[in-house]
Amino acid sequence: MIVWVNGTFGAGKTSACRELVELLPGSLLYDPELVGQGLCRVLPADRMAPVSDFQDLPSWRRLVPEVAAALLAEVPGPLVVPMTLLREDYRDEIFGALAARGLAVHHFVLDPAETILHERIAARDECPGDPEGSERVRSWCREHLPQYRLARRWLARDARLVDTGGLTPGQTAERLAELIKDGTARCPIVQSADSTGDTVAAAVLLFDGQGRVLLVDPVYKPSWEFPGGVVERGEAPTDAAQREVAEELGLRLETSSLRLLAVDWEPRTGPRRGGLRLMYDGGQLDTAALAALRLPPEELRGWRLVTPEEAAALLPPGRLRRLKAALSAREHGELRYLEAGVPTAVG
Repeated sequence: MIVWVNGTFGAGKTSACRELVELLPGSLLYDPELVGQGLCRVLPADRMAPVSDFQDLPSWRRLVPEVAAALLAEVPGPLVVPMTLLREDYRDEIFGALAARGLAVHHFVLDPAETILHERIAARDECPGDPEGSERVRSWCREHLPQYRLARRWLARDARLVDTGGLTPGQTAERLAELIKDGTARCPIVQSADSTGDTVAAAVLLFDGQGRVLLVDPVYKPSWEFPGGVVERGEAPTDAAQREVAEELGLRLETSSLRLLAVDWEPRTGPRRGGLRLMYDGGQLDTAALAALRLPPEELRGWRLVTPEEAAALLPPGRLRRLKAALSAREHGELRYLEAGVPTAVG
């Protein structure tokens, strides 16, 4: 289990987490900042030069869940993680990777009033004996308050906000321990922990009257997706496509309305599984059907109709190539075979 304690700089995360590990038997304090510091020392200067925050390193976002899983193989847990995480796409990436490893996450945000934050920042002395150094740290904390105000909009629906304005670190830890026990801050992302083999997945392209395609925004990954999912053992891909569209959108499609457009072999990349990806044409939805769509909030944050040009800003390169190939197949009435999104001649 992961107890992720979020909040802006100066909110008191580290102090509260040090107290919290004393209340949770078997727990361990895990600070992902140490991962970032290690990367800053190891990576070459030309790679680090354009990076102002190690969270912007893909390697950091990949290693944080890897190290968490490795630590929980050594200790009973839970891991208590004091880490500011204000970008929603980074949260999706990291928490999705933790869920893929079967690790439950309890997500908290320490949220005192901004006046109290300013008081706490003013009282910080990060560099004893170096007044100028301490003031640089305080200025840095104050400069990041606007970023927290913006992030609070999505944090309020994603995490359990805890007003710590009148609490000591010890009292904050006691409050967090109570909330962990009742489970109200547990992140709803659930994925299979079995990531050993490649998969077959079925996706459905749905269109409006303008020819725009429907994409969905998963809570467990940083980029947008097509409606669909992994084919279960013993399940036909077309059945999986129907099932996933029903589960994700509340939309019932007949088998006769689905037409296979493309089959793409996706290579494994890092912890992400590869395998065959089937793209179906699910047809056009009218205004009433679009208005009736219902998404499971624990899986999908929203949906959007986009042109191919707009999809380029939402989909990763391989998925975008798959979409373009499927749209071409739909236009020409042909089935396309792809490898890593690139059309390949067969026969």
